[in-house]
Amino acid sequence: MKTFNVIPPVAKSDIPNVLLGAGISITPQRVEIASILLSKIQHLSADHIRKTLKSNNMAVSKATVYNTLGLFVARGIVRELIVDGVCSFYDSNTKAHHHFYDTDKSELIDFPSDDTQIQNLPELPPGTEMDRVDLVIRLRRQERN
Repeated sequence: MKTFNVIPPVAKSDIPNVLLGAGISITPQRVEIASILLSKIQHLSADHIRKTLKSNNMAVSKATVYNTLGLFVARGIVRELIVDGVCSFYDSNTKAHHHFYDTDKSELIDFPSDDTQIQNLPELPPGTEMDRVDLVIRLRRQERN
């Protein structure tokens, strides 16, 4: 996957240029979804985006939200992180970094990948190359005795 390296925050007035630059046709729904995602560096689920659209009085179908997010991921505007089998998060920060996942709060927290070393990875299958490594460290609150 290529990354487009959009660095939030992106003003809503600049969203059409971001979409066009990534080869994405402009629609009102895509502009609105991109403006929510790129308003700051954040991790949002599709449900959160749908709720935000609804609170902004914009009726967008669930299918449109998921299709748009898939397109944004494919074009490198956001990264998709699947942290459990139930929920995906869409990360507006496409630069190389890793995450802590707070399982108690269902929240992702960025940490830089600069000093992280991942060693002894398996040999890649023939005809493939490594795209990236997504490291998610799951956290929970310590139980107090």
